[in-house]
Amino acid sequence: MEVFKIGHPHQLNRSKLLPMAMGLGYFDGIHIGHQQVIHETKKIAKEKGLKSAVMTFDPHPSVVLRKSIQHVEYITPLEDKITLISDLEIDYLFVVHFTNDFSQLLPQEFIDEFIIGLNVHHVIAGFDYTYGRLGKGTMETLKFHSRSQFDYTIVPELQMNGHKVSSTHIRSLIKEGKTEQLKPFLGRFYQTSGEVIHGDKRGRTLGFPTANIDTVKEYLFPPLGVYAVRIFIDGNWHNGVCNIGKKPTFYDATKRKPSVEVHIFDFNREIYGQYVKIEWHIRIRSEVKFAGIQELISQIEKDKQNALVYFKK
Repeated sequence: MEVFKIGHPHQLNRSKLLPMAMGLGYFDGIHIGHQQVIHETKKIAKEKGLKSAVMTFDPHPSVVLRKSIQHVEYITPLEDKITLISDLEIDYLFVVHFTNDFSQLLPQEFIDEFIIGLNVHHVIAGFDYTYGRLGKGTMETLKFHSRSQFDYTIVPELQMNGHKVSSTHIRSLIKEGKTEQLKPFLGRFYQTSGEVIHGDKRGRTLGFPTANIDTVKEYLFPPLGVYAVRIFIDGNWHNGVCNIGKKPTFYDATKRKPSVEVHIFDFNREIYGQYVKIEWHIRIRSEVKFAGIQELISQIEKDKQNALVYFKK
């Protein structure tokens, strides 16, 4: 997959671009609704002899449009999004730099520059996709704005377990710690990535050595607590139990940011500096302040046994 990172105005020459079918969306999460748009894009591209393309935006529009927001926590930060779209075997990905000037484009100006101007012959988007200043462009206005230069396909709403499949619903499940409910919506378990860093090494003194994972701020993390997880290291998945928390048994929790630590089952290698993925399966319990170390050790053993039972099932 070829990735084009472009701005407004972009410098690409329409005459040098191959004709494309393009899927449009913000695509945070690449959930099964997004996948439906991307699969439809590939199908139409194949039928019409076009290249398949996807267009997304970075950063999230709210960072630009709402000055009170300093940064957004993503289900899939940009690099993860690029990887997931590449895995779906799309030919081209266009990442448009979202700026205040870009947000002021009228719907017709957006279509002229970023659809017609990129040699797009067919547009595919969800029923609720909007474009242009204040989102005034909709899938109903697309025919008018197309200037008869391209066709379009509207992907209808997708529901799962009585809920609309949406990034909003997925975000709410993550924030509530309901990680076990995410797979039907994402088509996979929720994942975060980070580098293994040095921590206070307290786990090894307790008999439960852990890998301390740098908490990249772009990710949306589930709430504090203990989770059954899998961790991807050197091309292999390993089962484990993860604590995301502030270690209130040892520290003043009001003065600490959360850490993410994974006790990996049957594993004793040094992996400092390695980049790993965590796959969040199910929340075992919330974070608790214990009266003493022995009480903590006893609870960690129970957590480990609960995770082992979960993975056996």
